[in-house]
Amino acid sequence: MTRGQLFLVSHPNARDPRRSRVFVVVSRQVLIDSKFSTVICAPIYTNYHGLGTQVLVGVDEGLKHESSIHCDELVSLRKSMLSNFVGQLSPKKIAELRVALAISLEIE
Repeated sequence: MTRGQLFLVSHPNARDPRRSRVFVVVSRQVLIDSKFSTVICAPIYTNYHGLGTQVLVGVDEGLKHESSIHCDELVSLRKSMLSNFVGQLSPKKIAELRVALAISLEIE
């Protein structure tokens, strides 16, 4: 597992009306490689509002539809939930993700 990989997660939480949702791993690699059982992920939705905290993704990343990563909704998921690989962000998209995460966390 690496930062920028997309996974389809079944029943990510009780509040989500969907049975499954795609998430992108945003944790730093040292945490992903550690013995910790969770990693930080951002959900992917088909809606896009043009916010600086959203990153457009789509077929090039392994998705069926044009969608966006929502960095304002970070969650911690168990690594064991991330088993259904969907795709990978390109280096350009990972750079866009870094900017969106910095905006969402107000990091200069």
